[in-house]
Amino acid sequence: MVDGMSGDTRPVGCRIPADRVQSRPPGTAERLGQNVSFLLLALLVVLLCVSGPSLSYAATLKPRMIALTDISPDDHEPDDMESLIRLLAHADLFEIEGLVATTGWSYEQTPENNTDLIHKAIDAYEEDVPNLMKRSGQADFRTDESRQEIGYWPSPDYLRSRTTMGSVTRGMEHIGEGNDSAGSALLIEVADEDDDRPVWLQAWGGANTLAQAVWRVQQERSDDELSAFLRKNRLYTVTDQDRSYKGGTPFDISSHQWMRREFEGELFFIWDECAWKFQNGTGKQNWDAYATHIQNHGALGAIYPKYRYGVEGDTPSFFYIMPVGLSDPEHPEQGGWGGYFEWAKGPDNETYAYTNHHKPVYDLCRMHADHFYEATFSSFAARMDWAKDGVGNRNPVVVVNGEEGMGIMTLAPEPGASVTLDASASHDPDGDDLTFNWWVIPGPGSYANGVTISGSGTSQATVEIPADSAGKTFHVICEVTDDGAHSLTAYRRIIFGPVE
Repeated sequence: MVDGMSGDTRPVGCRIPADRVQSRPPGTAERLGQNVSFLLLALLVVLLCVSGPSLSYAATLKPRMIALTDISPDDHEPDDMESLIRLLAHADLFEIEGLVATTGWSYEQTPENNTDLIHKAIDAYEEDVPNLMKRSGQADFRTDESRQEIGYWPSPDYLRSRTTMGSVTRGMEHIGEGNDSAGSALLIEVADEDDDRPVWLQAWGGANTLAQAVWRVQQERSDDELSAFLRKNRLYTVTDQDRSYKGGTPFDISSHQWMRREFEGELFFIWDECAWKFQNGTGKQNWDAYATHIQNHGALGAIYPKYRYGVEGDTPSFFYIMPVGLSDPEHPEQGGWGGYFEWAKGPDNETYAYTNHHKPVYDLCRMHADHFYEATFSSFAARMDWAKDGVGNRNPVVVVNGEEGMGIMTLAPEPGASVTLDASASHDPDGDDLTFNWWVIPGPGSYANGVTISGSGTSQATVEIPADSAGKTFHVICEVTDDGAHSLTAYRRIIFGPVE
């Protein structure tokens, strides 16, 4: 990949404003219609938190995900265990298709018994899940736990059946014959399932288990079948952990670079160098809150370890797809709980991905993370109350202009018009009082000047469409926060695209 090539290399389903696209070779634009972005958008048009057992979640499917984790003992590096506990406390929002122990910064060579640590967390979840299920009025587990709806808490046995070992040796040099694992086989199996939803792979450690799966498919299937496999997957990497963290370590020893170089335009690849650092450091700075509201809350809280280097650096990977009404994960440039990204050359200065290591993107990502941190922590703390006591707070339900749900709204007013956004029908399942905040999120959109919102702190806001905004876009966020324990927040994004 060299500067100056034309065309579109973004993975299918991803769109970037034309003024932000950098170097992109040809061949992908014609295939954009084949993507599944509208399926994900459809699944987002739902409530984040249920209002009681009577609420139906029929056909409201969770995002599918697999975690690739270099989980290690608490006296080595406990942050993956911390992230796993938070994931399990939000397990009603994700269809967890795999928990795969692999290599990473914690391990160049993974111990064969590393799944024991994952099972330890699942055992704690088993103790707490009866209380967690009260949050959504769930009475029992289904016999068939495939195609889970949002609000459904999976059984511990289901999670155990999805726990396995991935690649045990770090680096690209080991990809190939003799390196297959139960984890790489699982990745192929999940992608092959008759399910239109993409599979979100989250590399808490290295993504070499995916690289091995790609290599195996490449050896045994046609080019079209390989392409279909790649396009089914979405990869979010927390830095590049298929190599050492030590300064000066080359990138070309990592299977991540191989995947970015060889499959650009087919494998959706997010390379985070911002959100994980923010969470890691901010969690450490606010550790007293974790000690008070997370540790010793239920069985999960009892095993939530204190940090050694930072807190939950891998958590933004599943924040990114968490259905909270804030963004469409097929669009990394929208920004949200899991970071803000733009299509650019990565830190290796050779390959392209959605990334945020460079300014001003890094600064925008930090700005977003700082704004949303309190809400992300409150969500965790409230759920740990449920784990401990079987009671707690639940998120408000946002209704904008009579439309309930979390799907992204789009409006195309005339420049110079005034548009009223009415969220007064929003409500809280616990009867809590609500406050409102309407704001233009910086970063996404192509309109660079200011936008006036009157009544931004009320349930009804008026957006003044700038006279010079024709043909451009800006994104307004509606935040609705309750006054219950931990003050939970729900969102709705409205994209304005004034007509020319």
